[in-house]
Amino acid sequence: MKPYDERLTVPRTWWLMALLGVVLLAFALLPLGTVPVLCGLAAGGALSGVALSAYGSARIRVVAGSLVAGEARIPLTALGEARALDADEARAWRTHRADARAHMLLRAYIPTAVRVEVTDPEDPTPYLYLSTRRPDRLTAALSARPDPA
Repeated sequence: MKPYDERLTVPRTWWLMALLGVVLLAFALLPLGTVPVLCGLAAGGALSGVALSAYGSARIRVVAGSLVAGEARIPLTALGEARALDADEARAWRTHRADARAHMLLRAYIPTAVRVEVTDPEDPTPYLYLSTRRPDRLTAALSARPDPA
C-alpha cells in the first residue's frame, strides 16, 4: 500500500494578509502610544498565527489500512471507488451536487478534490469529499489495498 500524508496548509497570501492586518492594527493603536502598539502587534500577530495555523492543520493520511481525514478515521474496507476531481468537478460537488449527509473536509483555497464512496451499510454517509492538492496520488493510495498476510 502506498503511504499518503498531506497537510492542507493555508496559502502564503493569507499569511501576508494577516501581517497587513496586524500592521493596520498597530497604526490604529498609534495615537495611544508605543506600549499599546507593541502589545497590539504581539497579540494580533499571535492570534493571527494561531488561527491560520489551526485552520491549515487539517491532514489527510492513508495509514494502517485506514483513511484519516481531519477528525474522521475510516477503514479502507468501508470505502469504495475514489475519484479525482478537477477544479470544475470539485466546485460542482461542493455546491449544487453536494449531499448534506456527506463528510466534507473542504478547503475553498484548494481547487481540486477527491470523492470517495462509502460502502459500509451501517454508515449513513454516502461519500467523502476531500480537498487535496494531489488528487491523483490520494486516489492511488486509496485504491491500493493491503496485501493479505
